[in-house]
Amino acid sequence: MNIDIPEGRNAIEYVWGEMVPGIGVAASAFSLAVYAHTTLGLREFEAARLRVAQINGCSFCLDWRTERDGRKVEEEFAEAVSQWRTTDAFDDRTRLAAEYAERYALDHHGLDDAFWTRMAAHYSQTQIVELTMSIGSWLAFGRLNRVLGLDTVCVLPGH
Repeated sequence: MNIDIPEGRNAIEYVWGEMVPGIGVAASAFSLAVYAHTTLGLREFEAARLRVAQINGCSFCLDWRTERDGRKVEEEFAEAVSQWRTTDAFDDRTRLAAEYAERYALDHHGLDDAFWTRMAAHYSQTQIVELTMSIGSWLAFGRLNRVLGLDTVCVLPGH
């Protein structure tokens, strides 16, 4: 870990809540809002989230599976995400969500008109904004936890 955590303290609560409460609490609320208020389907949500986790290398994010109404994606889903270009496990929306997450994280300047035409064919404007904010959240906070070394001790409050 790259941040000193007092003995017996929850690393996430300490770093996000106590070290920088004016920023960390707001960041935590944004991070949780992505899950609480999403209108995206579970598969496209998880395809984008897992692709960002794979790029960030965040151990916690790689192990996490979003649950909705008692359902999670299948065990093989993460492997399919890593092969989003060629897998037959995805429909067009799910594949596009993984592609968007990767391009957002690695080549946002390369998001050309042809890409946006495909996005508009599968997602509403509202869904595009929601997916963009979600990807931004995962990229920023997953990378923050990975860089600081918190990803190996990350336990969300209440989980």
